[in-house]
Amino acid sequence: MFALAILLWLLSYSLSSPAGFSAVVDILDGFFVWIIMWGILTALAYHIVGGIRHMVMDLGHGVELEESALSAKVVFGVTIVLSLLAGIMLW
Repeated sequence: MFALAILLWLLSYSLSSPAGFSAVVDILDGFFVWIIMWGILTALAYHIVGGIRHMVMDLGHGVELEESALSAKVVFGVTIVLSLLAGIMLW
């Protein structure tokens, strides 16, 4: 929840004016900040993919033990791919 607030604040501040955009660019210039942003995006991706998994399970698919174990592995795999794509996008 806190991470989403940070992302929304950065978006709002960057869209407020050209000076706000420049300030956000300056904030995001550090390596440590990029690592934090990558972590936020990775957590957000995991949350979204896991939520989709649970919605599919609510429809009655993949509720058996073997199917749910496989879907959990798929969630981790998709999250790793999305995390790598987020890292490429940031750098």
